[in-house]
Order: sequence, then structure tokens, then C-alpha cells
Amino acid sequence: MAEDVKKLHRSRTDRMIAGICGGLGEMFSIDPTLVRLVFALVALFTVGTAALVYILGWVIIPEAPAE
Repeated sequence: MAEDVKKLHRSRTDRMIAGICGGLGEMFSIDPTLVRLVFALVALFTVGTAALVYILGWVIIPEAPAE
């Protein structure tokens, strides 16, 4: 009995910049627009720290495999 394990990847289809929020939305089965909205609010309140985390994610998180 194998479980369907979801891995974090940058989305190839649902992306605005790098596909980070689209990948998070796919992984947690939620609307990526909601993830983007939450990320934007966090970015406002953390004075740019969230932007650095996004750039790090862009470098570290692999892109989803081609289908």
C-alpha cells in the first residue's frame, strides 16, 4: 500500500515569476492565488525578508518534471 507522497516543486504551469507559490498551492491542494496573497502580506510585514526567502526558494527548489 503506497501513499501518494507530494513533493515540493516549482510549478511549470501555474507561475507568475518562478512558480514557488504555484508549487506550494499544488502541494497543499489550495488555490495558488491564496498562497500569493498570503505571501504578499507576509512580505509587507517582514520588510523584505520574505523576498529573500522567495529568491532562496527559486534557487533551491527544483522545477517540476516535464509531463
